[in-house]
Amino acid sequence: MTVRSWNRPLLVFTGAMILLVLVSLAGLVLDPRTLGGQPIWAKPLKFSVSLALYGPTLAWMVSLLHGERARRIASGAAVVVAVAGVLEMVAIVGQVTRGVGSHFNTASAFDAAVYAVMGTSISVLWVANLVIAVLLLRDRALSGSLGWAVRLGLAVSLLGMAVAFLMTSPTGAQIEAAAATGALPVTGAHAVGVPDGGPGLALLGWSTTGGDLRIGHFVGLHALQALPLLALGLGFLAARVVVLRADTVRTRLVIVAAGAWTGLTVLLVWQALRAQPLLAPDALTLGAAAALVVGTLVAVGLVLRSAPRAVVEEPVAVPA
Repeated sequence: MTVRSWNRPLLVFTGAMILLVLVSLAGLVLDPRTLGGQPIWAKPLKFSVSLALYGPTLAWMVSLLHGERARRIASGAAVVVAVAGVLEMVAIVGQVTRGVGSHFNTASAFDAAVYAVMGTSISVLWVANLVIAVLLLRDRALSGSLGWAVRLGLAVSLLGMAVAFLMTSPTGAQIEAAAATGALPVTGAHAVGVPDGGPGLALLGWSTTGGDLRIGHFVGLHALQALPLLALGLGFLAARVVVLRADTVRTRLVIVAAGAWTGLTVLLVWQALRAQPLLAPDALTLGAAAALVVGTLVAVGLVLRSAPRAVVEEPVAVPA
């Protein structure tokens, strides 16, 4: 499957996001304004970089589908993704040029309308990704470690995307302020236990004084790239590492990695919901993290122990 057969709207969308990366970098240098304690162009930069990686990854995944009907449905869903992504970025950049926030901003009727469009577009994008994920799951011709990496990468990324919906409800402080003033200029927050816009990690902006749901959102979302890259890496190593030559072994390792990535995403969301900064985990969080690491290592060990039998029983399949 060549790049020419990849979904063209997604490739155009990717090109637009790369251009926006350059514009955002220029904005960071030339525009001294800040918003929520961060450079005002930091959000467009983060989103455009993420989407510039997301677009070609999804286009490649769609190209892997077999069957004319499945590919046609997935191509339609990919067009929906591209349009929804454009709407999201137009809203973000448009609000930046006005010097106001895009997410959670309901200060005026216009701001509330922009935020509603963003909420609708990201919901539609999530559903379109779900459609593509279901089509890939049902494609029996897509087999082996790479096939499972693609399916599981999409599944975990859908979980990561869904974390964003936890950010949209008004916080207790916002509800109390609305009861006192009769207005609700901000609806929702990234941070938990502290107001948005407080001390945060450089550029990323993740809170260093409270929980931050963006961390689990980010990690889960990028399983889309991480798991297929792992499968491809294991495939290339198979030519040199005997224990990896059976695709059954590589598939099991991908499944273990998907479980670990899911566990890490859930752990980071759980930590954030407990109003705990990423860099200040308590004993409970550290214990859960240690259990996740140990469980993953044990699972990897069990998979590798099964390798000799798998190597004997299965033909060697090494990627060209």
